[in-house]
Amino acid sequence: MKILCSLLLLLVCLCVNAAQANIYAYTDSHGVVHLTNVPAGNHQYHMVMRTLKMPVAAARADFNRVAKQQYQSLIRSAASRYGVSPALVNAVISAESGYNAGAVSPKGAIGLMQLIPATAARFGVANAFSPAENINGGTAYLAYLLRKFSGDLRLAIAAYNAGSNAVIQAGYHIPPFAETQAYVPRVLAYYQHYLNGTAPEQITAVTTVTSPLPAPTPASSSLQLIQVSSP
Repeated sequence: MKILCSLLLLLVCLCVNAAQANIYAYTDSHGVVHLTNVPAGNHQYHMVMRTLKMPVAAARADFNRVAKQQYQSLIRSAASRYGVSPALVNAVISAESGYNAGAVSPKGAIGLMQLIPATAARFGVANAFSPAENINGGTAYLAYLLRKFSGDLRLAIAAYNAGSNAVIQAGYHIPPFAETQAYVPRVLAYYQHYLNGTAPEQITAVTTVTSPLPAPTPASSSLQLIQVSSP
């Protein structure tokens, strides 16, 4: 059973960016389990795992372009210090404040990475309006969340928005809050663009993704099949 679960997880990873990543299986007369995301009309396959689709909502951020460039050295420094991708830090700042160091949310979140006072204090931020301190504290918080959720980017981003307890109480899934459900794909969209070396001032495309992490498009959409001897 553990082997089959591992193979299902592997196949989900292979199926990233597929239009339909549900997993299908059948066991042949030799006891070999066949797994695929593309049953291609073969009636022997039956669905064994449904992969949730996440809508990527249309998002707009009006960036302060001068400030955005000005903060890149601070972002790279903090990212290197805490072992976090600069693309992820930029993605969070893009979604949170649009590079406005003076931003304050109705809930009291402050600065570039929108730190609430308790989080700022926890990560040693004395002045959340200071770009250097805010980026350092926000990046340290992201690194903490990535460790807490074993590198699961989606859960770490969800926890950044809704808090760790909300993610845990949701069974280690994205909490069912409208804000968080929109926030996660928005940050992932920015993250993918920064990974690709682009820096969109406006994200307008509405699409659907099935992958838990941004990933390169597979070279081929042909049948992906795993075979293993059934226990």
